[in-house]
Amino acid sequence: MTVPLHLGLSFMTRKFAKACVICLERHNVVRNKPFLCALRNFGTGPNDSDREDSSSNAPASTSPQFSERASVFRRRRPLSPLERVSQLLPEDTLSQEVWALRDTRNTEVEQDSQSLGKEREEAIEEPQGSFAPHHVCVPGERPLCFGETLLAEFSRKRRLEFRKMFQLKEGLKLHSNWGLIAHNDMEGQPAGSVIHTSMGIPIVIRRSSLDEFTLFMKRGPAIAYPKDASAMLTMMDVTEGDCVLESGSGSGAMSLFLSRAVGYKGSVLSVEIREDHHRCAVLNYQRWRSSWSLRRGEEWPDNVHFHHGDLISAGPLLAGRGFNSVALDMVNPHLALPAVVPHLHPGSVCAVYQANITQVIDLMEGLRCSALPLVCERIVEVQYRDWLVGPSLKKDGTFNKRKAPHEDDDDDESEPNEDTKGDLNCQDPVQFGDVPYIARPHPEQTGHTAFLVKLRKILK
Repeated sequence: MTVPLHLGLSFMTRKFAKACVICLERHNVVRNKPFLCALRNFGTGPNDSDREDSSSNAPASTSPQFSERASVFRRRRPLSPLERVSQLLPEDTLSQEVWALRDTRNTEVEQDSQSLGKEREEAIEEPQGSFAPHHVCVPGERPLCFGETLLAEFSRKRRLEFRKMFQLKEGLKLHSNWGLIAHNDMEGQPAGSVIHTSMGIPIVIRRSSLDEFTLFMKRGPAIAYPKDASAMLTMMDVTEGDCVLESGSGSGAMSLFLSRAVGYKGSVLSVEIREDHHRCAVLNYQRWRSSWSLRRGEEWPDNVHFHHGDLISAGPLLAGRGFNSVALDMVNPHLALPAVVPHLHPGSVCAVYQANITQVIDLMEGLRCSALPLVCERIVEVQYRDWLVGPSLKKDGTFNKRKAPHEDDDDDESEPNEDTKGDLNCQDPVQFGDVPYIARPHPEQTGHTAFLVKLRKILK
């Protein structure tokens, strides 16, 4: 019965396997001490060999240990099938090939530990004052201060590994899988500074833009994405001083873009039927305004008036008001058009945001059956295509160089690789035009978000 238990418990974690064995011992099921020692030595954690009881007489584990890099980043190196099978067998039955594989693994572990130690020592030696020694303050620059909304980013090998938006507060810490950064260390730094975590990982700390704030802010419903919001602003031709009506405040993303477009002289009336969505939009709007006043030293225009109610029955709210444009983000916008169109200026645009094409069909059918002076000009879906453009690199991280037509093709050149293993800034300078570039669509593209319908009021 020991062999089946050994095979079954080998795929469990060390603590869980140990607990199971203790229960089996109490019920007199397992009494084989070498079997228990093998379970203790079969660990997949980085410090399993250090957790042995001092009173145990079990032989030291010869299983390959994990590197310090894997321990710091909280990732476990996967064991090969040969390593898993070899740990289930007695050590005197292993062949020379298995022992050679274990020696190779241990050598790689030592090299990784040494390289990680050097990286962390270099990170600690770098000074972190209030401003970098080479930084020259430009006129109008303001350092980071408590209360601002910031964005932390970490990229490696041309890939974004970590991004988080947070509010800078005194006494708190920025937590991530890459280490900790105290908020007090960020205060007073210039925007765009590189600050190292407790693990020595460089994190870029900067202020978030409006489109990034809308993407990472706390939301209830889905937001109008920046690519769609910009297209709607272009459709509606929103300028400073306009009076705009918005139905469907949602999380407040479109309200913020409209607020910036109309400026101090304009106004936005945002109507939301759901109370929880109404509260979420108001909180996000206030949070952005407070962060903006800290970073710029001036107030964001308080030009958005949020109203909790139904636009279909909001006749008294719209009485005596005219709008330069209208933005509708509703499930059934054709039901609200009879109450909205009379207050829209002739020749102005009503932009409708619809998630599904079936909603667009219902909208067009509602316009056909109604006598509203509206004409559908466009139905579009905005799609952006991200591209990867970067210098072609060899496998060792250095630049590839262009080959002249008369050169031989037998030169020992490695294949281009987008994963950099060295710092490109530390290489010898290469003349302009000597480095070839790779350009291809990004593997991660943004999918469908919404359909945009452009309706214009025409007096027939």
